[in-house]
Parts: sequence; C-alpha cells; structure tokens
Amino acid sequence: MSKLITFAVPCYNSAAYMDHCVQTLLSGGEDIEIILVDDGSTKDDTPAICDRYAAEYPDIVRAVHQENGGHGEGVNQGIRNARGLYFKVVDSDDWIDVPSAKELLATIRRHLENGSPADLYICNYVYEHETQGSRVMRYRSTLPVGRIFGWSEIRSFKPWQYLLMHSLVYRTALLRECGLELPKHTFYVDNLFAYIPLPYVKTLCYLDLDLYRYYIGREDQSVNEAVMIRRIDQQLRVTRLMAQAYRGERLAAMDRKLVKYLLNYVTMMMTISSVLLTVDGSPEALEKRAALWSWLKAENPGWYSAIRYRSIATFVNLPGAFGRRLSVQNYRLARRIYKFN
Repeated sequence: MSKLITFAVPCYNSAAYMDHCVQTLLSGGEDIEIILVDDGSTKDDTPAICDRYAAEYPDIVRAVHQENGGHGEGVNQGIRNARGLYFKVVDSDDWIDVPSAKELLATIRRHLENGSPADLYICNYVYEHETQGSRVMRYRSTLPVGRIFGWSEIRSFKPWQYLLMHSLVYRTALLRECGLELPKHTFYVDNLFAYIPLPYVKTLCYLDLDLYRYYIGREDQSVNEAVMIRRIDQQLRVTRLMAQAYRGERLAAMDRKLVKYLLNYVTMMMTISSVLLTVDGSPEALEKRAALWSWLKAENPGWYSAIRYRSIATFVNLPGAFGRRLSVQNYRLARRIYKFN
C-alpha cells in the first residue's frame, strides 16, 4: 500500500530537540514515511540520530544527508525523495498533535476510497510560544469545514490569517507539477512554499484540527525580530520572488478570490519588509525600503497602488521621522496581539 503522507523534516544541528518531533510523527505508523534531511550538521549528533531512526524504523524513516543548503534545500530534498501521496514539512523543533494526525490520515484514506481526494488539506496550527503560552490559528470563519471545496467558496481571510507552511498538506505530485524549487541558503522560503503552488490547487479540504505545533520564542529563531533585521536581504529576496510570480494574464485566468488572497499575501510580505527596514532606521535600510517600493511599482504596477495606498502597508510607510515612529508603534502593537515573532 502506498504511503499516505511523507513528512519531511529538515534538520540542522537539531539533536537537542528533534527526538520529540520524530516521536510524534511515528504515531502515523505504516501509513506514513518520514524523511529526515540532515542539512550538513557538524556541531552535534544530528547525522547519527537520523541514521539511528532510519535503522530502527526502516519501513517508515529514511535519512538523507546533504551539504549545507539551508531550509529550502531541505524541503527540496524532501519533495525529490517523497513516496507519499501527500507531503508535509515539519521543522525539527516543532511537532504534531497525535490524535489530529490520526484523524487527518483517516480523512485522506476515506477520500481516496471515495475517489475524491483533495489537492490540498489544511489544518490549524498552534503557536507554542516559549514565554507567552499557546495561540491557535484557525480557519473555520474563512473556509468550509470537513468537505472538499474550491477557491470560489472561500470567504475573506482576516489580516492575520494566512495559509502558512505549518497548515498545509499538499498532494506530492502537484508540488512536482508546479516546478517548486526553493532557493538555497535563504531564510523565509516557507512563504514561497505556501504561495507558489496555490494556483495549481483546484480542490481543498479544511479540517478543524490543531495539528501542527509551532515552537516560537527562542532568541536564535529566524522569526525573531533582531534576526529578521540582520537577514533582511533574504526577506526582500523572497518578497520579490512572490510579487513577480503571478502577473497579468496568469492572474486573469484565476478565480478572483484566489487572486485576492495572493494579493493580500504579497501585501503582508511587503508590510513586514517595510516595517523591519523602518525599525532598523539606518540610511541604508531606508534606501532599501524606498527601492523595494520602486521595484514593485515597475515590476507589478497592477498591484502597486492596491498594496501601497489601500492596505495595511499604508500604516507602516508613513512619511517623516514621526511617521516612522508611528509605523513602528503600530507594528509593535500587532506583534503583542498576534505573537507572530
């Protein structure tokens, strides 16, 4: 019997926490496979741990060792090697809820038996913040629950409500058909994973399950504000790749609700990029901010006005020193409410 889901776990010096992740995944039993991608780890026992799991569970776990290529290349290796009908990325410091995983597997199995599997399964994810507790990201106000649907049936997403990598289980063949190849040595490529394949998705199914547990709050994490500012050039690279992916005739051929969602996602990326450059506040950073908006105006003029003047981005691009201070205050308030980094 084919594996239902491939769980790809990019691992980089993850020995301190990857056992918890893998143990939760193993609860899927013979229905799943786990690909542990050792991304050139050299500082701890990550390579040996990957090999140990592969030896102990040869019908479930495979270990792939690669030269360091970053998180995106770890995901790429997972897609290349996946044998499961569906594909999900689980970061090595995160984990899944076991009862929710079993219900997801049972649903996929039932849909396959009925001849109507979805291209994309969506579940909730939970921010497990190190110091601020848990917060669930749900979609039941936006998506039909427990049945197959198309883009025309979705409702408007809330400003904080995006389909991030943590919530997505794609059909593996779809990821290959859309030619998804994430950049090497680049952080924040999970946004590309959650964006580029969407126009290829025709059928979706949302299960109101708190499946994915997203650990957040460590000072060295990529979503920590100080870390994001240091890596702003990588954030800008991903933002540009997203903004130029779909334009003109390609957008015109899509469902209008999908187009609205894609626009809003790029708006979020532009907003985050702008506010981080504003928080930096150096002349170089402010020049990068201006260059980013000039680039968007030239590259995708159809979206420029909508993003720059008719969205949340307006409130984080206020002119002058006072405007920049107010922009940062708005960002800090949103961060306290939604705990996004």
